[in-house]
Amino acid sequence: MTDEKDSLRINEWFVPKFGPMKFRLFMGLLFLPYTGMCVSFTVIGSMLAPAIFWDRVGAIALIYFLALGIAAHALDSIGSKRVKPWGSYFTKKQLWILSLSTLIPAYAIGIYYMVLYVPLLWAVAIAEGFFVFAYNMEWFKGRFHTDGWFAFSWGTLPLLAGYIIQTNDVSLIAFAVAAATGFVSYVEIKTSRPYKELKRGNYDRALSQAQVISRMNYYERILKSLSVGTILVAVILLVLRGIML
Repeated sequence: MTDEKDSLRINEWFVPKFGPMKFRLFMGLLFLPYTGMCVSFTVIGSMLAPAIFWDRVGAIALIYFLALGIAAHALDSIGSKRVKPWGSYFTKKQLWILSLSTLIPAYAIGIYYMVLYVPLLWAVAIAEGFFVFAYNMEWFKGRFHTDGWFAFSWGTLPLLAGYIIQTNDVSLIAFAVAAATGFVSYVEIKTSRPYKELKRGNYDRALSQAQVISRMNYYERILKSLSVGTILVAVILLVLRGIML
């Protein structure tokens, strides 16, 4: 029998309302709006480069979609110490297979570019490889499972990765924008945490139902605005750089 807690996230705004349950759960596991933000950061970073190698734009976007969008979220479902994001719908074996089958090709793509063109990307690859396990598996007693490290690994590093894969270099503008994307990720995680608690029913019982719903809607609007806004910025920059060719 499935525990009631297992179904708490099925009604999240980013989970499809159609299709078989397994499909809905898998799409939910990907956290597509937030994955979209991370992938968009890589695109924005690439668009800051003086010259664009379009194959590398696609490569870094695919790397982050596989390694963080899928693998990291699968590992998070394994490593969560408090509440499992998707309960017991996915077994540990399934989640390990999913994470490794996406993390390995992501690094294979990255290694190709790092060996042939952009050795500086190794610095980001090693750091992200550490965080994908240390953050999501809550290693070192959860020392790296904090909002600050989340913002750094999901916001700052993807932007730098996008820039570095184009230039094999860093710049002041790249660092400045990386700080901004890190801040956006920090706002996202700070908003997401109270939102999730409200969804789980963890709130002051002195609040009326209307107040709880109002707060949830407020947090949800912020989360939607952050994800949609970030993706739109990436798309606009893609179009503008494409027009300039």
